[in-house]
Amino acid sequence: MNTQLYKYQQTFELESGYKLPELELGYHTYGTLNKNKDNVVWVCHAFTANSDVLDWWKGLFGKEDYFNPAEHFIVCANMLGSAYGSSGPLSINPTTGQPYYLAFPQVSVRDMVKAQQLLAKHLGVESIHTLIGGSLGGQQAMEWAIIEPDFIKNLILIAANARHSPWGIAFNESQRLAISADRTFYAGSPNGGKKGLKAARSIALLSYRGYKTYSISQQEDNDTVIDSFKAASYQNYQGDKLVNRFNAYSYWYLTKTMDSHNVGRNRNSIEKALSLIKARTLVIGIKSDVLFPIEEQQYLFRHIPKSAFAEFDSYYGHDGFLIETEALTNIITSFFKTDVKGKIIQLQQIA
Repeated sequence: MNTQLYKYQQTFELESGYKLPELELGYHTYGTLNKNKDNVVWVCHAFTANSDVLDWWKGLFGKEDYFNPAEHFIVCANMLGSAYGSSGPLSINPTTGQPYYLAFPQVSVRDMVKAQQLLAKHLGVESIHTLIGGSLGGQQAMEWAIIEPDFIKNLILIAANARHSPWGIAFNESQRLAISADRTFYAGSPNGGKKGLKAARSIALLSYRGYKTYSISQQEDNDTVIDSFKAASYQNYQGDKLVNRFNAYSYWYLTKTMDSHNVGRNRNSIEKALSLIKARTLVIGIKSDVLFPIEEQQYLFRHIPKSAFAEFDSYYGHDGFLIETEALTNIITSFFKTDVKGKIIQLQQIA
């Protein structure tokens, strides 16, 4: 299915006060909005993903999966600033007639949500039955549930946090340092910063996976190897793979977006902000996640009023939310079979 394009041809004001002269969002929809308009499942995608959720979240989204187009009207929008059809640093700056590159304004998670709110209105969506997201997608879903508490009925937050941690910011800054060390990043070319982007992806992978992941998947078969290690080849492969489908400018800006995530900003406190969520909420953590440690999800569970908590283990670490779809399906199935009635329940599913 091809990406659809929503064009908002009015001024779009960002949280920073900067005004984009127009806004474009790439998006996908699957299934049909029913007569009662109560079957909407909205997906907020993570960092370098795109709006084609049936492609990258197979096992959870698909014709034979828990969220399927036969029952649900599934919507996923490419986040503002990303590389797959939405307004971003490679969009044309009307002032210069050239791509923005590093003149593109910084975008916050709230800006991303505001853009998706416009798309929801455009699509005739009057409420969302289930809003789901992992990682940066979970940060977006959380913000939306705070901004429009009556609009979201059920909320699923996976491997996300209420405020990005100093640890996460340090990883992102290390990646930006790698990108900025590539002089071509400042050359004003769509292909600028590719070598830096490759290095940045290599750094990121260390936070997405973990010691156990590499010990199992990249271990050498014998003790005679002194160079060209499997782990080294894997880092190069994954770096090249991202370079072939993404750009350094969107990557740079999206790390900045993640760093600035803080639901408590201008809301008195993080706890006060989370208390505004009315949706029946399922918070899922991964015990082996080193980037978004499970205590961050436990914090959400304690401060979101109608919340349930689930955890599972995965040798994939943070990336487990994209891979362990059977565990996620079991957890989500249990959640929807349970009548919360305003009480906090606890669910556990071990992969």
